[in-house]
Amino acid sequence: MQGKAIGSPAEEEIAADGEILRMLLIDWRGPWTVDEIGRRMDSPVEAADGVTRLARAGLVHRLDRFVFPTRTAARAAALND
Repeated sequence: MQGKAIGSPAEEEIAADGEILRMLLIDWRGPWTVDEIGRRMDSPVEAADGVTRLARAGLVHRLDRFVFPTRTAARAAALND
């Protein structure tokens, strides 16, 4: 998110979660690590928090340090295209 404030904390969390999910779905070359996501977003804490929220929502899987989208997330993205 590169430090751009877009609104309330809730709106910023939603934007961060969307950015992470887009990374995982659009730039798919295999599982990402949380560290890679954090570097891409310029915010390791925001990346870790976002991955946790997405995992709780059932949109990503975590396997050790790796993160990848669930089939549900991939299918929903395909339906939106």
